[in-house]
Amino acid sequence: MFRRILIANRGEIAQRVIRACRELGIETVAVYSTADADAIYLRQADETICIGPPASNKSYLSIPSIIAAAEVADADAIHPGYGFLSENEHFAEVCRSCKITFIGPEPETIAKLGDKVAARTLAREAGVPIVPGSDGPVEDESKALSVAGKIGYPIMIKAAAGGGGRGMRIARNEPSLITGFHAASSEAKAAFGDGTVYLERYVENPRHIEVQILADNHGKVIHLGERDCSIQRRHQKLIEESPSPALTPELRERICASAVAVARHAGYHNAGTVEFLLGRDGNYYFIEVNARIQVEHCVTELVTGIDLVQMQIKIAAGEKIPFEQSDVRFNGHAIECRINAEDPDRDFQPSPGKIELFVPPGGPGVRLDSHGYSGYRIPPNYDSMIGKLLAHRSRRDLAIRTMVRALDEFVIQGPKTTIPLLRNVLNHSDFRAGDHDTSFIERYYGHHPAVPQGAKERA
Repeated sequence: MFRRILIANRGEIAQRVIRACRELGIETVAVYSTADADAIYLRQADETICIGPPASNKSYLSIPSIIAAAEVADADAIHPGYGFLSENEHFAEVCRSCKITFIGPEPETIAKLGDKVAARTLAREAGVPIVPGSDGPVEDESKALSVAGKIGYPIMIKAAAGGGGRGMRIARNEPSLITGFHAASSEAKAAFGDGTVYLERYVENPRHIEVQILADNHGKVIHLGERDCSIQRRHQKLIEESPSPALTPELRERICASAVAVARHAGYHNAGTVEFLLGRDGNYYFIEVNARIQVEHCVTELVTGIDLVQMQIKIAAGEKIPFEQSDVRFNGHAIECRINAEDPDRDFQPSPGKIELFVPPGGPGVRLDSHGYSGYRIPPNYDSMIGKLLAHRSRRDLAIRTMVRALDEFVIQGPKTTIPLLRNVLNHSDFRAGDHDTSFIERYYGHHPAVPQGAKERA
């Protein structure tokens, strides 16, 4: 087992990794930018190292700074969390060359799955259904028009190296395809340094279903069930739950088996998430693999009782998964709400600044993962999420009631937050009936999922 782990991230995920390490008897090193100098998790780490100014490219995205910190602190492993460098194959390769264990899949696997065109090919080879689309990258508008003519409109234009909803456009006819092709390519080039795009048929009003997998270095690949992440805005999730109210037992078995097949075919190791779109007709399609821990991993932890972050660390240390697929038991229903410092009435405009009063909810069935506290100043430089509020009960209706009660208790004075919107969604009759999809927010609350150029990536 590792002696000391450096956490190459910030916010609630940094705190989450520190907690997992403490229970495993592992020392932690927390790195931070000057914007995070007052972060509460810095008091919980065994050592802290400032790695630069607020700008991400000079701190949390600076590979030399993070590697230097790991070497100075004598860390033998790095946990990348989610976002930032968590799916950067170059960073994973640098860690390996410096003989520091990267807690995640191998750089070759990250590269293979990070290219969404290659990932589609891999899923098809594994016998998993994919959304009809181009066989590979689409280089120019003439090829885009040709491909669209074959697969039919509406079309989704997607960045091959995309994430967080950037480099995505919907086209419903030829003029919008030409415009969207160039816009998506330009946005992808600016965001990821790679303007490559591909085309998929746009699945109207789907559910977003993802399957949590674990894979060790000894050939074992298992799933830990699915999460329904259909309540979104700007292709970014607001509410996640498990199990999905949309899946029958037979469909659940098939979609989870597909996730395992993709992971096995990719030679995947560590924790990961295989994502699918589920159409109203019951057909599902592979869309991508997130080669890291997800924001919403806590939902799975509650229904399975398995600590995913500890499992990540143990697998990276070479340990075998200590249970079989048949040993995994699913208990009750869990719901997660992302508490963001945003103003839903102003198209989710970020609302950074000082939290004057922070009173967290509690009581039976409630979990809060948050780095917020009274007096904390939310920096404008990073993702706006303050924390994740979870409810776990024996049934979905009870979990919803507990979540509404917890949201009512939660006091955050100062910044605007998503709490009022989340409460409204949970009380909506369609959500309570489990009859919702990825267009729910746009349809009922009038917030159009256009992705601004400055959108920050989130899992």
